[in-house]
Amino acid sequence: MLVPDKIYLGTSTRPEYLTLKYGNRHGLITGATGTGKTVTLQIMAESFSAAGVPVFCADVKGDLSGIGAMGEPKDFLLKRAADIGFAEEYRNDRFPTIFWDLFGRQGHPVRTTISEMGPLLLSRILDLNDTQEGVLNIAFKYADDQGLLLLDLKDLRALLIEVAQNSAEISVTYGNVATATVGAVQRALLVLEQQGGDQFFGERALEIADLMRTATDGRGVISVLAADELMRSPRLYATFLLWLLSELFEELPEVGDPDRPRLVFFFDEAHLLFDDAPKALVDKVEQVVKLVRSKGVGVYFVTQNPVDIPEAVLAQLANRVQHALRAYTPREQKAVRVAAETFRPNPDFSTEEVITQLGTGEALVSVLEDKGIPSIVGRTLIRPPSSRLGPILPEERRALIANSPVAGVYDTPIDRDSAFEVLGRKAKEKQDAEAAVRQAEVEQKRREAEARAERTTAPRRSTRASPMEATLTSLGRSVANSLGRALVRGILGSLTRGR
Repeated sequence: MLVPDKIYLGTSTRPEYLTLKYGNRHGLITGATGTGKTVTLQIMAESFSAAGVPVFCADVKGDLSGIGAMGEPKDFLLKRAADIGFAEEYRNDRFPTIFWDLFGRQGHPVRTTISEMGPLLLSRILDLNDTQEGVLNIAFKYADDQGLLLLDLKDLRALLIEVAQNSAEISVTYGNVATATVGAVQRALLVLEQQGGDQFFGERALEIADLMRTATDGRGVISVLAADELMRSPRLYATFLLWLLSELFEELPEVGDPDRPRLVFFFDEAHLLFDDAPKALVDKVEQVVKLVRSKGVGVYFVTQNPVDIPEAVLAQLANRVQHALRAYTPREQKAVRVAAETFRPNPDFSTEEVITQLGTGEALVSVLEDKGIPSIVGRTLIRPPSSRLGPILPEERRALIANSPVAGVYDTPIDRDSAFEVLGRKAKEKQDAEAAVRQAEVEQKRREAEARAERTTAPRRSTRASPMEATLTSLGRSVANSLGRALVRGILGSLTRGR
């Protein structure tokens, strides 16, 4: 059943294979809750790993972690292997796994910097309106022009304070900045921080190369993101995965159509990416999905229903695995029709009818075959996983984390000199200068007050004269007055006589 350069998915009327060279043409795994989507993701991740392809996937419910532990020979798994003719080749196994966690509790911390996230995706996390997003763009541009590093949330907070305090000057150069709008962005930033976003932003930032590792035995390493706690902040989860996809697109070189993907990326709960997303963001997702294929990256969206994915993105997803859908309401019935129409019809059955009849672990499968043509859809029993079905124990997780190839690399945060420190020093210098001016003014006033006090308290001669002094003073005044009058008259007389 196992064929070189192909991934065995299960058996319909024939073995169903996904050809590795078409693995970067992207894919879709859909189905209602409890129909087997996570197990399908697990067996695909195992198969890509076995073929030497690194894998990144999110563990939304916590039960995908078993991929890093040895499988157990359970009766229903052995029966499934026998039913599809896979019994002889079916083996229990474990796969090289690195656990990651944005909060650093169930895996190595995952961080990025504010600058790397950029204003568009950050606006998406913060749920900003157009005006607020415009102010955030201005803040980023101002930071670039001033050479300010934006690494973590405290850097961004310091930057927003700087922008608000200098809004008049900045508005002249960059466009209108209202302090009320800055305040709204700051409030949104506070909400993000309370949701744990402060742990996501900072250094050391995740290196894409650490997601593209291969083990010593040649198998691709499977990076599992613990997302059960992260799902409480669905916008942060969706934006993080979109950022990661964008980073792959930006950093990886063009490779055309390789014989196998360089990395396969599984985006679970994919509808969260598009719920209430602005058109600009959806356009960006479409662009990245379309172009990242040439970087050798395969993107597989996992969600309940194909209608969760915008048509422009859905058109890029060539490899399809459709588990059962329920059709009790008009909307659900429409979704079934849409799902059926995405497959190449099989003359042996009605795709629309079969979608509602599929059992757990059963799916409709259509993948690209020779020359990139979609295969006729087949009603397929999905193969059982080789690794453990269900979550691993906490002590097993801790052991894998302690012995992973990135142990100690990301576990301790780094706090470099950045905008917070630079603007803090600038503010302190300004405060010190203002304090010096105030101190000089106080000192000047103190000296003036002392001078006034000295003049007020200086000793004075007594104004009370003795009788003898009074008599002499009176006589002196009479003589002086007589001389004064004579002098005046003489002068005036002379002037009169001179005429």
